[in-house]
Amino acid sequence: MNESTQVMKSDLDRLSERVEKAAGLVQQLREDRARLERERDELARRLQEHEQKLRGQDASHLVHELAALKREQREWAGERRDVATRIESLIKKLERLEG
Repeated sequence: MNESTQVMKSDLDRLSERVEKAAGLVQQLREDRARLERERDELARRLQEHEQKLRGQDASHLVHELAALKREQREWAGERRDVATRIESLIKKLERLEG
């Protein structure tokens, strides 16, 4: 072998190594892209599920509904106190009648 043949072989070996590295990088990038696409699809699916759960639930409507329920709870508590007071009054009257 002469010197130019050795240089060409050496250059070809380096080129071959670079091509193999590039092929490896391309393969890794393809795998990464496939993984990222799967993750994206899963996140899109989860987002769609959450959107469906929230569909029709207007936040301001829910706040008003909550306020109405709290108001109703206070009214019931007031009525409960009134009933308890009346019962106590009736018990005292019964005690006086018995005594």
